[in-house]
Amino acid sequence: MRYPYFLSLFLLLTLLLSNCKKDNTSISDNLIGRTWLFSYEGSKDGVDVYRPNTYAFPPSRGRVGFRFDPDGQFTQLHIAPTDGLEAHEGTWTPLSNTLFYISFNDNKGANYKLHIISLDNDVLRVKH
Repeated sequence: MRYPYFLSLFLLLTLLLSNCKKDNTSISDNLIGRTWLFSYEGSKDGVDVYRPNTYAFPPSRGRVGFRFDPDGQFTQLHIAPTDGLEAHEGTWTPLSNTLFYISFNDNKGANYKLHIISLDNDVLRVKH
């Protein structure tokens, strides 16, 4: 009589653990290797919204952004004096699944922590 109980418990735990693993994978799969640009139209209440650079943004004088590379390199994109984008190189270090430490190589920018609030394929919500 105990066998069905333990089998049910085992199946439930397996299901829960497999769902956790999928969530962790989706963050890195959607975040790393893509360029994210600031979408001020959707930002509010202290949460900044970023979208992939392939998104059809409305016209703007320029957009800042960043890119996480798989090798730990981080590129911060600023608006250049000529209205293009200027890259600022650094590194990223995961502190947890949703918190990253960003540091810059040349001391031109302040290091900071980036907290991911939510992420799907087309929208990244963060707090700095």
